Amino acid sequence: MKRLVMASIVAVMLVAGVSAWAGDEDGSQLKIVSPENGAVVKGDQLELKYELAKGQHATHAHVYLDGQYQKGFSGTFKSLAPGKHEIKVIAANHDHKTLAAEAAVTIEVQ
Repeated sequence: MKRLVMASIVAVMLVAGVSAWAGDEDGSQLKIVSPENGAVVKGDQLELKYELAKGQHATHAHVYLDGQYQKGFSGTFKSLAPGKHEIKVIAANHDHKTLAAEAAVTIEVQ
């Protein structure tokens, strides 16, 4: 129940465009610093900046673009197609198992 309430609060904050920390029971927290939710991007490249506060289990984060895992992500999306895109960052442990801490934004590329 606690996780459902937290997920609901984070979802409402993300829809409202509020930049917030999303947390996990192990103390892990994630925040997308840039781009902001709803940002309009000119050009086909975008730098992603996020902060991961590692809890007991998190060792790194996985980045997803439109639901596709970005293996080996270096920090910059290249060759972004025009239109709306969802960027999601999810905390992961040393075995690459994702944890509950995640953050997401939606952007539009022009």
